Formats: sequence, structure tokens, C-alpha cells
Amino acid sequence: MERLHNSRIMEKIRRNSISETQIDYDYKIIDSPVGKITLMASELALVSLIWGENAKTSYTNNSKNSKNSILKTAEAQLKEYFAGKRKSFDIPLDPKGTDFQKQVWNELSKIPYGKTISYGEQAKRLGQPKAARAVGAANGKNPIGIIVPCHRVIGASGSLTGFAGGIAAKKLLLALEVTRIDVDSGKIFPPSTALVDESSSC
Repeated sequence: MERLHNSRIMEKIRRNSISETQIDYDYKIIDSPVGKITLMASELALVSLIWGENAKTSYTNNSKNSKNSILKTAEAQLKEYFAGKRKSFDIPLDPKGTDFQKQVWNELSKIPYGKTISYGEQAKRLGQPKAARAVGAANGKNPIGIIVPCHRVIGASGSLTGFAGGIAAKKLLLALEVTRIDVDSGKIFPPSTALVDESSSC
């Protein structure tokens, strides 16, 4: 997976003397096993994967365009993922967020397919073991769900915590990736490392 902030985009902005607010974005609404998903991308990178059909209002310069090559690639790779034929994504990403949020999202991208960690463990990996609450909040702002896999962060006991797409969607995604899941309780076994805050939403 490419770095979350794509340097080619910034290079183009500098070269053409344009601001990020002037970039045109295309979006496409697709069906998936976890409901409708709205994908949004510039000509160079995917900027969001949002649950439902309302993400097109997140950017002012946007239009529905099924011909955008980034959207086509994202849709194709998501179909492969849901079919159990893909374990990682190869799509240029450019999520919008603070420097801290991007650090958190980069750490999410390092969690392997089929593995889960806690918010506390994620904070430790960032070198900020006392920042689990802030890490959880940043996870909740992740604009590119599934591909940047915040669904792989769970509670210390193996319990599922809040998720932007809903607990049912999180359970489905983990069931797709993890064989040892109790469908009735929604718990993952064996439990992950110690959790500081279980109330985060992602």
C-alpha cells in the first residue's frame, strides 16, 4: 500500500499553483455485503470510503463519474476483498486529516489481514502508550474505512467496539478475515493486548 499522503498530489499542486480546495473529486456509490459505500477520489488518489450514500457532500468540487480510474480500481479490489480473493489493497490514498490522525491511520495500515489489536496496543506502536483515547478518536475519523482497516482494532477482551459502519458490519468484516470469531457474542479469540479505552468508534 502506498503512503497515506501521496506526494505526487502535492507535487502537482505546487507545479500548477493550485490549492487542495480547487482539486476536482469524483465519486461512485457501490453495493457491498455491508451495504452501500460511497467512494471518492481525485484523478490521483482515493480520498474517502464512506458508509452510505451521502459522502458526496463532504467535498465541494465533486461529480459522479464512473470513469475515474482510481474509483474503478478501488471498486474492483473491494469486490475481490469481499470475495475472499484479496488480503491487501494497492490503491494510492490521500485522506484528509491532521498530522496526528495520519500517523494513526498509517499505523492502522500496518495491521495485517486476519489480525487484530487493541487501541492500547496501537497507541504503544505509535510510541504514545498513554494516548489510547486520542488514538481511538483518530480511528473514528478515518475517512477510508476497510482499506485503512480500523475494523481490526477491538477490545482487550475480544469484544467489538464502536464502528462507523455499525457493529454488524465490523462483525462481518472480521468474520471474513478471522476464523476464530464467536458470531453470537461478537468476540474474537484469543483476546488481543491490553485496552485502555473501549469506547472509541472505529
